[in-house]
Amino acid sequence: MGFDAANARAQIYGSGRNQISWISYLDVASFAAASVENPAARNCVIPPGGPDALSPLDVVRIFEEVGGRKFLVTHVPEEASRAQRAAAADSMQEAFASLMLYYAHGEVTDMKRALAIYPAQATNLVSVRDYAQRLLRGASA
Repeated sequence: MGFDAANARAQIYGSGRNQISWISYLDVASFAAASVENPAARNCVIPPGGPDALSPLDVVRIFEEVGGRKFLVTHVPEEASRAQRAAAADSMQEAFASLMLYYAHGEVTDMKRALAIYPAQATNLVSVRDYAQRLLRGASA
């Protein structure tokens, strides 16, 4: 979605001020694996989220602090994403434009239900700062 930590560049959709519940791909995998044999997860939709609700601009700031260098930030106005979705030639282009709009609007996930069903995951969630430290130091995040 336009975030290039290695080159200190970020493309932000919308204002970048709306919060998102950022989650590491490893945490997503952990929730998925834990759901396989958990009867409380059977036939349920339990949206996972990370430990932090941060705006994209907050995430950029954290990566700048951890990496010690300023990011070049560009903004894509919501109007451009709406126009891209309206002009989409296929469902993939439409889905990508819709994802950009979703990102621009933000989404904070209430983790109470997920952590009640998966209490072991509560203490292991990777924060954005932890992810930045691992990524910028070359470790698996």
